[in-house]
Amino acid sequence: MKNKIKVFRAEQGWSQQVLADKLGVSRQAVNAIEREKHDPSLQLAFDIAYVFNANIEDVFFPETK
Repeated sequence: MKNKIKVFRAEQGWSQQVLADKLGVSRQAVNAIEREKHDPSLQLAFDIAYVFNANIEDVFFPETK
């Protein structure tokens, strides 16, 4: 799954650690999701969208084939 987490983080001026703290996960987890090496759980995806005050569809989108 593709995402725009890095873009949203930059707009807020947040580091990966700041985002991780807001989500209650490790910085490594944020890094893996942001680099598209790991897909978040559905709940975590909603939580990520929530902290950015965005719709989940604005943050995450399917890979094009």
